[in-house]
Amino acid sequence: MEASATSKLLVSDIASIVDHVPSNYVRPISDRPNLSEIETSGESIPLIDLQELHGPNRADIIQQFSLACASYGFFQIKNHGVPEKTIERMMTVAREFFRQPESERVKHYSADTKKTTRLSTSFNVGSEKVSNWRDFLRLHCLPIEDFVNEWPSSPVSFREVTAEYATSVRALVLVLLEAISESLGLAKDSVSNTLGKHGQHMALNYYPPCPQPDLTFGLPGHKDPNLITVLLQDEVSGLQVFKDGKWIAVRPVPNTFIVNMGDQMQVISNDKYKSVLHRAVVNSDKERISIPTFYCPSLEAVVGPQQELINEEEESPAVYRSFKYAEYYEKFWDRALATESCIDLFKASKT
Repeated sequence: MEASATSKLLVSDIASIVDHVPSNYVRPISDRPNLSEIETSGESIPLIDLQELHGPNRADIIQQFSLACASYGFFQIKNHGVPEKTIERMMTVAREFFRQPESERVKHYSADTKKTTRLSTSFNVGSEKVSNWRDFLRLHCLPIEDFVNEWPSSPVSFREVTAEYATSVRALVLVLLEAISESLGLAKDSVSNTLGKHGQHMALNYYPPCPQPDLTFGLPGHKDPNLITVLLQDEVSGLQVFKDGKWIAVRPVPNTFIVNMGDQMQVISNDKYKSVLHRAVVNSDKERISIPTFYCPSLEAVVGPQQELINEEEESPAVYRSFKYAEYYEKFWDRALATESCIDLFKASKT
């Protein structure tokens, strides 16, 4: 059993032939999901209605952004302007992609984290010690015309559907960045202007059913290295967010996105807004698909705290030095989620 399982590249092809979790997926006892201790009742993350953003109540909504970003770093949004049809088609084509025969999927397999289109498994198979119960297809999508021809051409509608979705989500992100910029007391184009040419990646995450979900993670606790993440998830629970010392399960709500701050937002806001620890757990009876869009600076962009948020006299000096995003991104992949975040490596030196 183990022998045939270990010859498989992807966890979805292992999941279908094992009745226990292979040893390389088993977490040390101190680092397991503890599924019985998760907060599922009560507090969830804030829900912001974007409909009001362009009307007379804009100031109220900006205030909601400010609270959500400062105290949670995670929030849900509704009336976000991405058509329901676009979302449905994206989720359908993602499911179709992962349901293709192994021989079709593995054509896109690569363990090279620098490849702009690749199917892989776990997180970084080259440098991690314990594997994660996840396969993923990662795509670069800005500008779309530079990358669309390397995306999978099967299922046949994959490129068209994914391009439409990526374009629609990018428009949403630009609206969010203006609101977040204003909520920091900055001009609305301030954050956007720090990103150079801008970068946008997507992941299609596939978490197959797992025979022993309490022994492993879909993804262990981590923070996102990018600026902002917009997550689409199906109806199966799995996302958990760390708040006030405990893990909270975020239940999927139809027609909403989950938005979270990444490390670059923490840097740009000079620690006003924090990048938040989150993870994915798996379950024994249902597959789960989640589709995060990672919006980031382009690799050559120089990121640092916004000048207006630094005030040496009033006890708010720059917490971080300025750096090229490429330097940050490389560190993130090399460290393979061994630590929750690599942001501390970029702190300003104390004089």
